[in-house]
Amino acid sequence: MRTTQLFGQTLREAPVEADVTSHRLLVRAGFIRQLGAGIFTYLHLAKRSITKIENLIREEMDAIGGQEISMPVVHPADIWKETGRWHQIGSEMGRFRDKNEHDMVLAMTHEEVVGDLVRREIQSYKQLPRLIYHIQTKWRDDPRPRAGLIRVREFTMKDSYSLDSDGGGLNHQYCAHYQAYFNIYNRCSLPVTAIRSDTGMMGGSMAHEFMYLTDIGEDTLLICDQCGYKANRQVARFNKEPLPVEEAKEIVKVSTPGTHSIDSLVKYLNIPREKTAKAVFLVAQFQDNSGINEKFIFAVVRGDMELNETKLLNAIKAKELRPARDDEILAIGAVPGFASPVGLKNVLIIVDDIIPVSPNLVSGANETDYHFLNVNYQRDFSSSQVVDIASANEGCGCPDCGSPLTASRGVEVGNIFKLGTHYSELLNCNFLASDGSLKPVYMGSYGIGIGRLLACIVEEHHDQNGIIWPVSVAPYQIHMVLLRGKGDEKSEIIAEQLYKILIKAGLEVLYDDSLDSPGIKFNNADLIGCPIRITVSDRAATQGGIEIKLRGQEDKSIIPMDNIVQYLTTKLNTLLVEISNKATVVPYAN
Repeated sequence: MRTTQLFGQTLREAPVEADVTSHRLLVRAGFIRQLGAGIFTYLHLAKRSITKIENLIREEMDAIGGQEISMPVVHPADIWKETGRWHQIGSEMGRFRDKNEHDMVLAMTHEEVVGDLVRREIQSYKQLPRLIYHIQTKWRDDPRPRAGLIRVREFTMKDSYSLDSDGGGLNHQYCAHYQAYFNIYNRCSLPVTAIRSDTGMMGGSMAHEFMYLTDIGEDTLLICDQCGYKANRQVARFNKEPLPVEEAKEIVKVSTPGTHSIDSLVKYLNIPREKTAKAVFLVAQFQDNSGINEKFIFAVVRGDMELNETKLLNAIKAKELRPARDDEILAIGAVPGFASPVGLKNVLIIVDDIIPVSPNLVSGANETDYHFLNVNYQRDFSSSQVVDIASANEGCGCPDCGSPLTASRGVEVGNIFKLGTHYSELLNCNFLASDGSLKPVYMGSYGIGIGRLLACIVEEHHDQNGIIWPVSVAPYQIHMVLLRGKGDEKSEIIAEQLYKILIKAGLEVLYDDSLDSPGIKFNNADLIGCPIRITVSDRAATQGGIEIKLRGQEDKSIIPMDNIVQYLTTKLNTLLVEISNKATVVPYAN
């Protein structure tokens, strides 16, 4: 490809809204252009890299038995209503009506479509196991798209779906994906870590996220450097230090004027935070056949901890949570700032699992400027559920070994879910087992965001001058720069000959045949970031050949014209081997 024919151009400055490195560089280097909030066009250079990423994914999916198909972007809403997600998912789902007034959905994911295929195609255990996948456009109307390709509304995903006759088969395919994903990221030269995560709107029994650790990430990960425990903060467990054992004391109401917060309360009573019970008021939305209904939730955690709303949402199996209003709090008999579960009735009370073993706590008295001393679970109040609903933070004890957890930021570049029979039962995806009985198909769902992966590769591989593409996903392997001589066409003739020779040899070449100055040409080469730059110039010719420079390195070499194809082929193979050597077997971490 000649740069004089290339659609798109490099830019000196990035748009002001570009707030992360990958966004700035991909725009400046002529890879992407923004159409609207969270909506991007991939220009020629980006499309070439995207295609290489997709082909790497195809190779790894095919290696574990995958069969590529293509499923629609537009779905009839009926199948989403069958699973309940039509009602469970909020405004981020793209909904519209066709000309016949039928409800339709823009694809966010394809579990429903796969379920519809399975109930039509799979009748017998003899047709299992199977693994299907596709690479397709998705739409999620994210209210806060940001960071270029990191968080968008329209995106391309590889999503695969495993189909098995039992849980053992699902475990096997889940583990196969776990390793295949590491293979993919290694081949893209992107370091990732796999962590336990929330199943979220996907449902199922287990999920892992593949995280690229970076300060621009929106996810917080808790990691134990001693034993290797890793989890998203949404679901991370931690070692909760119990209070010393005490005999239950008599409950006492005391005056605590102006102590509307835990901080003011502990200061006024001169007690540690862990001796208090914190009340958090929320209203949960639940979906049933009659529609959406709301319930008031009174959550209780110890005063030295924070409520984890994701854990709470999963525990009560609600659709959404919102903060309760003061009038709603007063309506149940509680008082904002001085609330207590003591004496409340007809309220869904959920307590953290450390509360029952935390004796003689201080809690509100449901009366302004008063608190109770010596509140004890079961004697003074009970709950609908006792469950882990507290947030893990940096410094908390690891749940497995007790060592302090460290917090890191990360971007999710892939996820895998054990769906089990969740969708099969909802969509009637049954097969005839070997014993003649009807059983539901076990499903798994596995996704990789292609554009986000491209952006994270740039976040990992760049310098102050531009992108440094790993050779496996570079738009072109070679960036050839022509520096024209003064008063003759000798360098241009050599460059044209060399370009044809390299193309004939099967090498990928981006040829800068423009009339720009040498400085601009070199800057553009660094900005675009192809792995090898070759320079054709009178100066190089007088030194015996063609100048070769690897992107990201300062050293330059002069290679004779006759040896150039062999040299470049060997160098490119060496770079590919360096990447492939990074691939290792990664033990599956449950």
